Amino acid sequence: MAGEGTKGLSMKREIGLIGGIAFVSGTMIGSGIFMSPQFVLGYVGSPGASLVLWAVAGLVAMFAALSYTELGTVIPESGGEFTYILRIYGSCPAFFSAFTTVLVLKPCSAAAMAFSIAEYSTAPFYTECQPPQLLVKSVAAFAILLVAIINVLNVRVAVRVQVVFLVAKVLALAFIVIGSAVAVVQDSSRFVENLETQNSFKGSEISLSSMGMAFYQALWSYAGWYNLNYVYEELKSPEVNLPRAVVIAISMVTGLYLLVNISYLTVMTPRELMSSSAVAVTWGNKVLGSWGWIMSLAAALSAFGSLNGTFFSGGRVCFVAAREGHMPDILAMAHVRRLTPSPALIFTTIISLVVLIPGDFQSIVNYFSFTAWFFYGITLSGLVYLKIKKPELPRPYKVPIVLPILVILAAVFLVLAPIIDKPEIEYLYVTLFILSGALVYVPLIHYKLCPGLLTKLTVFLQLILEVAPADKNL
Repeated sequence: MAGEGTKGLSMKREIGLIGGIAFVSGTMIGSGIFMSPQFVLGYVGSPGASLVLWAVAGLVAMFAALSYTELGTVIPESGGEFTYILRIYGSCPAFFSAFTTVLVLKPCSAAAMAFSIAEYSTAPFYTECQPPQLLVKSVAAFAILLVAIINVLNVRVAVRVQVVFLVAKVLALAFIVIGSAVAVVQDSSRFVENLETQNSFKGSEISLSSMGMAFYQALWSYAGWYNLNYVYEELKSPEVNLPRAVVIAISMVTGLYLLVNISYLTVMTPRELMSSSAVAVTWGNKVLGSWGWIMSLAAALSAFGSLNGTFFSGGRVCFVAAREGHMPDILAMAHVRRLTPSPALIFTTIISLVVLIPGDFQSIVNYFSFTAWFFYGITLSGLVYLKIKKPELPRPYKVPIVLPILVILAAVFLVLAPIIDKPEIEYLYVTLFILSGALVYVPLIHYKLCPGLLTKLTVFLQLILEVAPADKNL
């Protein structure tokens, strides 16, 4: 609540260590581990190479998250990349980061997860054919609206939902590991054939393009390592809980991902795995038989938890950008009783539903993934700059400078590798879209040409939504 002498509301610090672990790992464990392994294996060509790549991707996520942790303690504000770029490099590059994240990356990611929920939850009812697209999109829209309502109503409920679904998805992955262990005890021939040292790296196909695309697929499954930085102001004892939550969550997820990938290969040949459209469901059909539908349910629940985490953090980016004057004022307000950034969450919901209509968000996410890593690289270059130029800044948590440098090199590779090795016109379209943000930034942000109509609309929405300006919670 707002204290005496403050002009606005402050959102409560509702997220403790358990909630922080749930938001990081719960967002990371989504539909990716149920679908990406076949693509990673397909790009690198061998089980051994795919396992190495999954481990390296986990290491990159850990280094990036620890580097972000230091940034969070140096710049103790919510908003993630937007806030860090704003404080280090200024208003203009920060706006382009927020513009891309709020209008494309977060809504498309949310729509993709909602679509995964819909596909998995309807699959058991359509065993002989594909479910109708109208039904799938309706279920996806319902999932988005349900998550939006949860997040708008209460932060504490959103955190509890994240914890409950994290437990459910960890149990589902543990079930895969245990089920495969039982299968190996019964018949170890497949395990020996796929994972014995002399066989595991046979058929490896390593090239600039294949490595880049394989990393994209693996890192998509680790997406969420940055989530707590978006909600720093709602985290209890952030200087302590942020690094602890990141280390525990990413270590747990990396270990689980490696075990699950090994588990898939104990019951499937590499060819079977690569030809699967949803590898966890294929595993369920082979191991569980008529009970294979359980894995469809597990994947749907997993994607729902990930959608909740993505929505929670995505709304905060929009909220913080508006608070800094980079978006309409109404989006920087919080509900007067519930203390949630409801206008920002409603805006994110609307954009996500619009993206859901054409259904081509997966290709949008693929082409915009390189922009996400571009902004991660810019952000971490800011950390390197602060370490060299401003070592006197208070740092409750520090990482060796080599960590952000390694992640920057990974980001440069992920941005340039697909463009250099396989240039496509879509990358130019993406770049032009981002640059089109200048049409908004120059008149409305830089010159502050704000029409009176927008002020009247803000007051009207403020009354309807029962919201008021929110202050920073530091």
